[in-house]
Amino acid sequence: MSALPRSYNPFAEDEEEDVAPAGPGGVGGADRQRYLEQEVLRRSAATADSTTRSLSLLYESERIGVAASEELVRQGEALKRTEQMVDKMDQDLKTSQRHINSIKSVWGGLVNYFKAKPPESKPEQNGAPEYYANSRLKEAMMSSKEQESKYQESHPNLRKLDNSDNDFTKADLVSTVQRDAYPKNQQLRAYHQKIDTNLDEMSSGLSRLKSLALGLQTEIEEQDDMLDRLTKKVETLDVNIKNTDRKVRQL
Repeated sequence: MSALPRSYNPFAEDEEEDVAPAGPGGVGGADRQRYLEQEVLRRSAATADSTTRSLSLLYESERIGVAASEELVRQGEALKRTEQMVDKMDQDLKTSQRHINSIKSVWGGLVNYFKAKPPESKPEQNGAPEYYANSRLKEAMMSSKEQESKYQESHPNLRKLDNSDNDFTKADLVSTVQRDAYPKNQQLRAYHQKIDTNLDEMSSGLSRLKSLALGLQTEIEEQDDMLDRLTKKVETLDVNIKNTDRKVRQL
């Protein structure tokens, strides 16, 4: 007779080994790795979206800066026209004073006859004077205007709807050296490339914004000097007008 009991099952030990809890390399380890991969992709996607939004805001700021520069240039044109009108009024006032002196006395007429005439200002061609902004502002405006298409592409209401797949197709166009610097996962590599591209664009955009700000500062300083000069001319013109009016009343 056998020493083993009649209820003994020789395959019970194998079944117990099959249902043993999974170790670090078992099913639990695979789930953990899959979860970490998804978490890395999720964070990379969030970072890429964040840099895209920042780049869109940067383009928006640049567009506003260009609009402010154009308005400042128009203001400079208006100041230039005003200054030339004041100069013309001052020239006409001097001519009026010569005529008043001629009317007041014969001696005044003789003095005006031998006195050199004031130089006459040349009439403006085409009606409007030309005003040129400083070279730094002009170059900054031209450089920023070239980015207008990128602003439209980055704006959430203006960008095309088929841009979602472009990030993954661009991942196959990089060189072998650049590809070795990115993860082997195609989707993760595309996110990293998009982040690097956005950061490069942000660096260039900040440089353009700096140039635009410096150009605006120079233009404002020049127009401030123009305003001071115009204020002095207007004050002098006001005094001359009052003197001329007093002389006319004394005739």
